[in-house]
Amino acid sequence: MLILLSCLYLFPVLVSAGVYYFTGRAVDWRSADRSSAQLLAPPARLPAAVVRVFSARTVSWRGILATHSWIVIKDQGAPGYERFDYTAWGQPIWKDRFVPDGRWFGRVPEVIFAADGAAAARMIPTIRAFIRDYRYSRAGDYRLWPGPNSNTFIAAIMQAVPGMRASLPPTAIGKDFPYDGRWFGLTPSRTGFRINLGGYAGITLGWYEGFELNLLGAVVGVDIRRPALKFSGLGRIGFPVSERLRLAAPLSG
Repeated sequence: MLILLSCLYLFPVLVSAGVYYFTGRAVDWRSADRSSAQLLAPPARLPAAVVRVFSARTVSWRGILATHSWIVIKDQGAPGYERFDYTAWGQPIWKDRFVPDGRWFGRVPEVIFAADGAAAARMIPTIRAFIRDYRYSRAGDYRLWPGPNSNTFIAAIMQAVPGMRASLPPTAIGKDFPYDGRWFGLTPSRTGFRINLGGYAGITLGWYEGFELNLLGAVVGVDIRRPALKFSGLGRIGFPVSERLRLAAPLSG
């Protein structure tokens, strides 16, 4: 059992640590690149409504284990994007503090969820209402581990918004923190179930999440829908998770 746990949890983290040592150790977070990764079109060229969820490796050595997630929205015809992050600095919900599709202190983000047009327009009012009423919005509410952190914030939004079916990467530590306080319930995509022991341990089984085992925040698993293996530290190995959702039906009103 110890050998199995080492192979599943420890070895991938050691590999991720080696990658960090040889490629990211010299990066200074104070001068790290936070410019656009060119993952969003200029708003003037994209008049439709937009919803995006991004995730990128966290700052310095913490990137060995974890990623930071955020959400970007744009109403139809709006002149710019709005970005929302949940951080440990001051009031935890930050709006437009960073470039919408910016590198996270040098790390290029990946697109976890994308919706355009009418599909995005239907989601945005619920997203705004959820952010406004988020229960962990006061200074001091943020907890790096096991949550609530940035990944808890995004996972809770995804669970609250109908049609926002996607799964954060296995490196999104905090995504399994029970925002609703329930030890048993639906997965964020609402396509399966999970058993959750306060974010410290749990089992998830869902069509979008696949099968995941959470041990002290570290996740291993397998995705059948978009074939991939999931490892702590290394993340997802296989087909990318994101799919763009477009609905051509005109907006009402």
